Amino acid sequence: KKTHTNFSSINTHQGYLTFSQASIHFNNCVLLDQKPKMSFLFGGDKIKGTLVLMQKNVLDINSLTDPAKLIDGALDGFGSILDTLTSFLGASVCLQLISSTKPLLSGEGKVGKEAYLKEAINNLPTLGDKQTAFSIEFEYDSNFGIPGAFKIKNYMSTEFYLVSLTLDDIPNLGTIHFVCNSWVYNAKKYQTDRIFFANNTFVTSETPSPLVYYRQLELKTLRGNGTGERQEWDRIYDYDVYNDLGEPDKGQSYARPILGRSSDHPYPRRGRTGRKPTATDPNSESRGNSVYIPRDEAFGHLKSSDFLVYGLKSVSQDVIPLLQSAFDINFTPTEFDSFDDVFDLYEGGIKLPTDIISQISPLPVLSEIFRTDGEEFLKFPPPKVIQVSKSAWMTDEEFGREIVAGVNPGLIRALQDFPPKSKLDSAIYGDHTSTITKEQIEPNLEGFITLDEAIQNKKLFLLEHHDTIIPYLRLINSTSTKAYASRTILFLKNDGTLKPLAIELSLPHPQGDQFGVVSNVYLPAIEGVEATIWLLAKAYVIVNDSCFHQLVSHWLNTHAVVEPFVIATNRQLSVLHPIYKLLHPHYRDTMNINALARQSLVNADGIIEKTFLWGGYAMEISSKVYKDWVFTDQALPADLIKR
Repeated sequence: KKTHTNFSSINTHQGYLTFSQASIHFNNCVLLDQKPKMSFLFGGDKIKGTLVLMQKNVLDINSLTDPAKLIDGALDGFGSILDTLTSFLGASVCLQLISSTKPLLSGEGKVGKEAYLKEAINNLPTLGDKQTAFSIEFEYDSNFGIPGAFKIKNYMSTEFYLVSLTLDDIPNLGTIHFVCNSWVYNAKKYQTDRIFFANNTFVTSETPSPLVYYRQLELKTLRGNGTGERQEWDRIYDYDVYNDLGEPDKGQSYARPILGRSSDHPYPRRGRTGRKPTATDPNSESRGNSVYIPRDEAFGHLKSSDFLVYGLKSVSQDVIPLLQSAFDINFTPTEFDSFDDVFDLYEGGIKLPTDIISQISPLPVLSEIFRTDGEEFLKFPPPKVIQVSKSAWMTDEEFGREIVAGVNPGLIRALQDFPPKSKLDSAIYGDHTSTITKEQIEPNLEGFITLDEAIQNKKLFLLEHHDTIIPYLRLINSTSTKAYASRTILFLKNDGTLKPLAIELSLPHPQGDQFGVVSNVYLPAIEGVEATIWLLAKAYVIVNDSCFHQLVSHWLNTHAVVEPFVIATNRQLSVLHPIYKLLHPHYRDTMNINALARQSLVNADGIIEKTFLWGGYAMEISSKVYKDWVFTDQALPADLIKR
């Protein structure tokens, strides 16, 4: 009603109406529709936004494993006072919109004026745990175009986790979402501005031209220049070899071969940290209390607490030295005295002297794990198999089930040639053809007259832990650990279950590797001494299978081989790329878990070497297995066909 207009010119450009020297007066207006059909933009208009962030995680796994970072955490209280003053002055976090449709003369998108966070929004229904929302307003005019990215600067002393930015009521467009999920440190920590893109997807050739420069700049930042030691706030993805497992400066027994630099020790690449070389070996990297990973690869809040509770309960390297003396008092050194001691882990825990408990850790998060009264220390939930019967694990049926439904179901293969043969170089290792005979197999074939007939009908299967272990078996057995190489032949029964028919255990020939091995074949028995020996033979096979699972199937084939893909994706694919968006969720926490594993799990004298059959040769053996790793063989159905 009563609308007075005076236009000197009206033009259209890219879908927008622009007015020159215009004055518009609206009197007594009535809102007819909440969804305007047309938007009028003038200099000095505002775009409202909502920014969601989280403060630094108090359960930061890297802080808890690094004493220096614990001290830094104690200083955060002082830093937060300064941050409160900074926020009060309205200069804590600064954002600038970047246009995706309006370029500067140089080609990159226009950058809007600086905008700062305003008041907190406490009643936003979409807020997650520990998230805080802030309102923000951006100056906006018709010459800016559509926002497609934004810059952000943090002027506070501590970092925060940027969750998202939402822009509302963009003319002719509506709402624009930016999902960020990234740590933002003080602006002085970065050589280039932090940039985040709207939730659009573009292959490189279809990227809006004003955003091409920023897309390329972000990738250049993530690649780094391959030099210098990485810092906590860095976001650089670069490659390196596994040269940080050993500590040669502590002595020769702590030195480990470099994995990934030669044909003798091939290995997937890991993230580069740039730490200084050791004094003893310039090719080995020195170690510290923490391992660099790009900051956004760190655990989320939920994941970090899970890792602390379950990881520390099982493999805390700080606890082991303190417990060693207590265990040697109650047990034969390095072993359990009986199966009752093993069952105590699941039924009552292990009782320790209180003076040992008091030395472990003052951290509150460990109070439930390490009870101060010494009762039920390291009490684990019982495995399902012994919840029904403590002797269930001893049966042939359970042994066969675990081969395909246990920790390592990906190694069993159909038996195609008999007797099984070795792929080891006979000039070095001699003849390793299996000593299992047809006469030992055929009496238990249940309806099949000959072994050849059973093979043709795919009824016989082989679980082999022979070629992998033999080159290292003499070295392994020179320590307190004792092991055998093993071959197991299993029969597929008519009811669909597997039955073990024969187990071959082998040791290196006492006269030298070139003479082959000394092997013994063990057959199923249900009573007498033979039954006990058969049970022990199965135990050696299961131990081999469990070690292979942890070092190869789990660590190598699941964690280590994926890390180069994580690095390559971040170096080569922009966050705008559809393939990046497809892959990124599957990479979550991989680099962080791998870094922590190099720190305390697969390192020299780490948890794996202390508790696993392969001891100090574990990672070297996994390197030998990697020689035969083929990417395309890992998927279904290729893996099943190959086996």
